[in-house]
Amino acid sequence: MTVIKGIKHIIFDLGGVLLNIDYNLTEQVFVDAGITNFGELYAQLGQTELFDHLEIGKIGTDEFVEALQKISSVLLTREQILHAWNAMLLDFPVRRLQLLQQLRLYYDLVLLSNTNEIHEESFNKILMSDRGIPNIGVFFDRVYFSHRVGMRKPNREIFERILEECSFKPEHTLFIDDSPQHIATAKELGIQTIYLEKGMTIEETVFKSLK
Repeated sequence: MTVIKGIKHIIFDLGGVLLNIDYNLTEQVFVDAGITNFGELYAQLGQTELFDHLEIGKIGTDEFVEALQKISSVLLTREQILHAWNAMLLDFPVRRLQLLQQLRLYYDLVLLSNTNEIHEESFNKILMSDRGIPNIGVFFDRVYFSHRVGMRKPNREIFERILEECSFKPEHTLFIDDSPQHIATAKELGIQTIYLEKGMTIEETVFKSLK
C-alpha cells in the first residue's frame, strides 16, 4: 500500500480509477453506425464547447443529441447516439468496490467526477445490473458530479468547494486521479495526490496490501 502520511480524507476520481472506461469504444460504435469521420467531428464539436457544456450541466441530453444529429452526415436516432456515447463505460471491478467499503471505515470518502447526466444514468445502471447496487454514491460521504455542481476539473473552484463544504484541510486530504492536469491543480492547493498512470490500479498499486 502506498504510504501517505496524515491522511484523513480521500477524494476519488471515477472514470479510469473506479470505473473501467475505453474512449475508443465510443468512436468505434459511431464509426460502425456510419460516421467514419467521428474523430474529426469529435474535435470539431469539442471546439464548440459542446462537451464542456454537457459536463457542467449547461445543456442536457436533448441538446446534446440534437447537436450530434445536426453535424452528422448520417441520420442517427436518439437511441443510437446514446448507445454510442455510453459505449466507453465498462464495469466496476468488485475489488474496487470492496476497497471503498473498507476505506470508509477509516477515512472520509468523496467522489469527484467530470461526467454528465447521460453517463450518470448509464454507469448506475451498470452498477445495478452487475452488482445489485443502485448508485455509486452509496460508497461515499459526498458526491460531486460536474454536471450537477456546474464546475469541473481541473478548475480550482471545484477543489476549493469540496475543501470548504467538507471542512477538509488540504494537507490531510488525498486526491486520486488518472489525469495529470487534475493532479496539478490539487497539488497547487496543498492536497496530497496520487497520479494513477496507465497500467496502475487502486487495487493492485495503491491499496494492494489492504486485503
